[in-house]
Parts: sequence; C-alpha cells; structure tokens
Amino acid sequence: MSLRLLATLQLDPARIQLISGFIDTYLRLNAQEEEIFQTEIAQFEPTQQEIVMQIVTSWMEEGIQQGELKIIQRLLTKRIGVITAELQEQLRGLSLTQLEDLAEALLDFSTEADLVAWLQQQ
Repeated sequence: MSLRLLATLQLDPARIQLISGFIDTYLRLNAQEEEIFQTEIAQFEPTQQEIVMQIVTSWMEEGIQQGELKIIQRLLTKRIGVITAELQEQLRGLSLTQLEDLAEALLDFSTEADLVAWLQQQ
C-alpha cells in the first residue's frame, strides 16, 4: 500500500505532500475500495497509523480548501465580474480561515476595488 510506504520512508513534508497529492489526484476510491482502505489502515502499527492519518487529514484539508476557493471564485465572478489572473493568484494564497472570511465579506462587494481592498487588509 502506498501510504504504508510513505509512512516508512520518513520523507520531508514537502515530498510527502507532492507524492500524496499525486496519489489523491489519480487514485479515486469507490465505496468498496474506501472500506478496504480503512481496513488496511486499521492493521498498521500505531506509529504508521498516526503518520498515515496525518497524510489523509492533509488531503482532506486541501480538498476542502480547493472546494471553497472554487465556489468563492464563482461567487466573485457573479458579484463583480471577471477576476484578473493576479487576483486569482492572491486568492489561491489564502488560508482556509481567510477563504471562509472572504465568503462572508464578498456579499458586500460590488466592484473589484472592494475585493482588492479586502485582500490588502489580509
């Protein structure tokens, strides 16, 4: 199992994130495979189990953040029009908490200047 290998290699966090991101992108599990996956993790020794759960948790957090970013970009486009590439890059750099704050703040936006002002305050 690839996660067991990741747990035993003791790679630095950046490499683990790169490899796990690749696995997450190209290895989508259906319900039956997810059940097998959970059963396999339960059989790991506790130290490996902890490392694997940290990797899986980071996947989940990254997925949530990407999902929120996508929705916020769609809402901003409807609210203020096309968002420049520069502003989109700034949005990608926001933390999950900042994205959640932006989701509320954008309800008061009427122009791109409102978004720019909000980003400058972050």
